[in-house]
Amino acid sequence: MNDIFSTKANLASRACIATGVLHKFSSNIRRNLTISTSPLSMGRKAAKIAKKKNAEDAKRTKVYGKFGKLIVTAVKEGGGADPVTNQQLAKVLSQAKEMNVPKDLIDRNIKRATDTKQVGFMELTYEAYGHGGVGIVMEVLTDNVNRAAAETRAIVNKGGGKMAEPGSVLFNFERRGVITLSCDRSQEEKVFELATDAGAEDIQERKDGHEGFVVLTEVSAFSTCRRQLAEAELAIDENETALKMVPLTQVEVDDDTSDANSALTEKLLELDDVDAVYTQ
Repeated sequence: MNDIFSTKANLASRACIATGVLHKFSSNIRRNLTISTSPLSMGRKAAKIAKKKNAEDAKRTKVYGKFGKLIVTAVKEGGGADPVTNQQLAKVLSQAKEMNVPKDLIDRNIKRATDTKQVGFMELTYEAYGHGGVGIVMEVLTDNVNRAAAETRAIVNKGGGKMAEPGSVLFNFERRGVITLSCDRSQEEKVFELATDAGAEDIQERKDGHEGFVVLTEVSAFSTCRRQLAEAELAIDENETALKMVPLTQVEVDDDTSDANSALTEKLLELDDVDAVYTQ
């Protein structure tokens, strides 16, 4: 009888030990999982935030650079650095103010324009076909046409695209005012009412991963509509608000082809002479 009780006691003891080891093992797994996944998750989130910020900074820099060149051109072609007597410069400065271009950058480029060694800039439009037959329009403002043409062609060819004849792509686009708003859906009715009253042609939800709306206008109504929306205290995304070439038709492509065209666009925008790139 004692042997039976002894055997049961040993089995119970072993079961307790096994349970304790299993519990400790499970706790260690949970603890290790918590420790190992958290930094990876935070790292991915930080990388996404950094990428988004870099993209926004790049867009802002490109806008500022374009206005710098427009100011130089206006001073040289419009008759001096005084906006009172130079209507071309006055118009550019008004647009720069709307886009929140820093005053020191404006002053620096006005001074730059008065330098006799600084040549004027020429506006050009290049056209190309990207991956999957997607049409690409590039707006260029350059002080060296040969450099701009050579560098643009090199990027297009290296990126798997092909330069197109003038007019063969451009007819698929039209210039329109694009006003991008950052707001939640609760303001939808307010946006539609104000934008319609201000002369908007179309209003769409944003498709770039941000909450908000895109207001499309005729070129002549762009400034007025933008001003009225701003006066209504709607948040305007300045990096995505401008007169743009909007495609009349979209070319449907798969994700890989779309990524390839996005990479080509990014490379083109890295060129100082290229101010904007539009795709179908």
